[in-house]
Amino acid sequence: MPLHVPPAPAPALRSVLAALGSPTAVHEAHTPALRALQGPVTAELPLPVHVLDRLNISQLAAGGRPPRTRLTAWRFLIRSGDRYVAAADTRLTPDGWVFSHFFEGPYVAATERALRQAESLGKNYQPRLLSVPELYMMTLWLHGAVGADASSGLPAAADLLVPLAPAPPGIAPYRPHPVSELLPVMTHRLTPQSPPVPPSLAAPAA
Repeated sequence: MPLHVPPAPAPALRSVLAALGSPTAVHEAHTPALRALQGPVTAELPLPVHVLDRLNISQLAAGGRPPRTRLTAWRFLIRSGDRYVAAADTRLTPDGWVFSHFFEGPYVAATERALRQAESLGKNYQPRLLSVPELYMMTLWLHGAVGADASSGLPAAADLLVPLAPAPPGIAPYRPHPVSELLPVMTHRLTPQSPPVPPSLAAPAA
């Protein structure tokens, strides 16, 4: 089933397109692949980037709700021909959404791969990105409420998190896990004498 990619704020898309059309912005970007392109490029697959607030094992152990997330960016994958070569982030200012920066690297290809994989799961999801700064970890967040406001909301227990590569040691990238399963594991990794990651989480992705 197709993913329900949420529409990005129009100013965010306009700012990225303006940056792509600016030789100065492209030249100053730390993206050799983007600077070397000769043909047209497009900004596609807008994804809201949420940050997971500090993980709290006591809150989870007490049966509390997961920590809240904060929307920090809208990210667009930059396509040239038949491949994605970079990404562009936007940020929210008092005047609205504006272009932030271009970047390239492993998360670009990892995001594309995780999205393709998610399309084959046989269920409708709203794709988002969820960053876990404490673990230097980025995941594809597959939100079950496809019509929800993409700028807000908590990870539901049945939502899926797909770690992107590179993932923290012991957590296999591209393996989907329910939030209720992966969030406690991530939290335990931040506590002293963390227990080993269960084999079901560390197993290679199919």
